[in-house]
Amino acid sequence: MLERLRRPWPDHRAEFLLGAVACLLAVAIVAMVVFVARGAWPTFSHDGLSLFGSGGNVDTRIGAMQNTTRNPPASAYAIHAWPLIYGTILSAGLALLVALCVSLASAVFIVDFAPPLVRRVMGPVIRLLAAVPSVLYGLVGILVLVPLTANHIVTTEQRRSVEYVIPLSGGVAVTVVLLALMITPIMTALITDALESVPRPWREGAIALGLNPLRATIAVSLRAIRPAIVAAAGLATARAIGEAIVVSMVSGGVSFAPNPADGTIFLFEPFESLASTIIRNADSISAPAIHSTLYAFAALLLFSSLILSLAAYLVRLPLRRYQSTS
Repeated sequence: MLERLRRPWPDHRAEFLLGAVACLLAVAIVAMVVFVARGAWPTFSHDGLSLFGSGGNVDTRIGAMQNTTRNPPASAYAIHAWPLIYGTILSAGLALLVALCVSLASAVFIVDFAPPLVRRVMGPVIRLLAAVPSVLYGLVGILVLVPLTANHIVTTEQRRSVEYVIPLSGGVAVTVVLLALMITPIMTALITDALESVPRPWREGAIALGLNPLRATIAVSLRAIRPAIVAAAGLATARAIGEAIVVSMVSGGVSFAPNPADGTIFLFEPFESLASTIIRNADSISAPAIHSTLYAFAALLLFSSLILSLAAYLVRLPLRRYQSTS
């Protein structure tokens, strides 16, 4: 019996098993999309494109939905989610910019400039940071960064200038810092692996032609792994967009759209994202209008993931053609 189990599987059996697993995964994804779309349909059917518009207060509207009946009228589903969409794009976009710069610099240092001992230590440490639960980042934010900004960075004049509009607690800057800390290890690990796969003679040949080591890395190694950089950025952005725990802990918890025209105070203005709004109102999901609204927000997150995947694929196509001809 043991000898039969130890025998290698025939090719046709392995192909059948792998195909079955792939089909099962596809069916699970389709079922999830159908399940979310079915729950979100009442909100989409009643609101239409106005769901993506601005106007009104999201928190007030969700609070009013709690008092609706089991068969709410069409007006009960009315909500404008633009502040949440804007907050999601703003926080994830700024975090991606910060994380991309840090990740590229870290990966270049680890692969091409770090001493062997440092390289051996930093690799496992970066992968360990990528596995840290998000709630720990949230605790650091709410116990350290939020009090730091409230007590030592935000001035009394800034707080007074908006005290009748919004409270300055947490906000854009703290959320962006924490999201960047969360996605930087993921991007660094992926970019590091890609850099290590570049043949060393390519970079050494550029140095022999007169480029200094850093310029050789930028001109040759980073240029060769551009598809991997795009893939890492897409994966990290998807995690930042879908992050709920950290954002709900440090964003300020107000469905407000921070305005860059406000100056530096914009960095400390509160906001909400789609994912954090789902978390905050999960206890009230038994109300039909809230149930459909939260599912609509989840559908928007799924759609954003699809857009990210398609965008990353389209961006990588010309880069792969360049890579294949270089």
